[in-house]
Amino acid sequence: MKLTNIFSRLLKPAAIAIIGAIVSLGLSGYSYNWTAPSSVQISMLAQGDAITDPTSLLRYALPIDNEKIRKVQKDIEEIATYLRGKRWGPINSNLKSAAFVLKIRRDEILASVPEEHQPEAETIIDEISAQIPQLQEVVESKDKEAIWLGRREILDNITILEELMVTGFPFTIPSEYADLPQLKGRAIVNMETTQGYLTIVVDGYSAPINGGNFVDLVQRGFYDGLDFIRAEDFYVIQAGDPPGPEEGFIDPNTGEYRAIPIEVLVKGDELPIYGATLEEMGIYLPELALPFNAYGAVALARPGDDPNGGSSQFFFFKFDREVTPPGFNLMDGRYSVFGYVVEGKEVLEKLTADDQIISAKVIAGSENLVVPSETNS
Repeated sequence: MKLTNIFSRLLKPAAIAIIGAIVSLGLSGYSYNWTAPSSVQISMLAQGDAITDPTSLLRYALPIDNEKIRKVQKDIEEIATYLRGKRWGPINSNLKSAAFVLKIRRDEILASVPEEHQPEAETIIDEISAQIPQLQEVVESKDKEAIWLGRREILDNITILEELMVTGFPFTIPSEYADLPQLKGRAIVNMETTQGYLTIVVDGYSAPINGGNFVDLVQRGFYDGLDFIRAEDFYVIQAGDPPGPEEGFIDPNTGEYRAIPIEVLVKGDELPIYGATLEEMGIYLPELALPFNAYGAVALARPGDDPNGGSSQFFFFKFDREVTPPGFNLMDGRYSVFGYVVEGKEVLEKLTADDQIISAKVIAGSENLVVPSETNS
């Protein structure tokens, strides 16, 4: 069945009946195989309020537990929704709420920050506390662009504050993957393409094996000069297929294909699920640390019949709210997301099979990459 026919059906109100269909993204990037819905009957509606902003998803994926800073984060993030509808009252209410929490619950927020980072954290809290009344003044002018910029500046500080709360790597990676690169933290990759630049945040806290493999290959220069593979202009675009007969990375030390397992972290679980899709595990509609909710999700490509056959090939997901409703889409748990494009959405929109990766470089977080010889899991 052609994809266009499937998408036409998905866009109809009755689409909920087939939302359990499976997308199989082959390593070649050209073959998509749709199978019938699973026997599990799904009748719930899509989560229309699911988070679709990649920077917000990355904040919530940090391994921290501080209810108060999450409340401040939510108050500031919600301004984006209210701003679209020019709802000035709710914007002011959220700003007042955030200011109140920072003032009254300051000690509870700082309690999650290690002692050595406390001075920096206090400075950041002071900065945020000063930024909020400044933004309240901007709201009075109803300048949408200025409000948006002010909101972003506050969220940038919240991100820094939350990152200071992280105390080490959150789990032990299974020993069977000790021979694979591991990203024990986060890294930022700058990718130059023939259409412009993409900035990718790779999240090793949630996908250390998939993220470590990608960062390792970036550092090796593996992706430099490789072509993009077009699957569907409005859906995904794939890259990482090396020239020649091989479909993935051949480790020069072993001469063997480096196989990377599917790796999906369900929120609340102690470590990611490896080796099988969530559907194969009988897990349906879970809340994931790294979902396909955002335009520009970066995920491991693999053969349609092998969850553990991925290697160098990856794809950018061009999120579509109607085809893959946030919080209830066709991809979560069937492929593993390991990061998001946080800058360059307009570049990603233009990329086709006629384009190429000129170069990819790790610009931050390279110290978080652990190569096999250094793995101590």
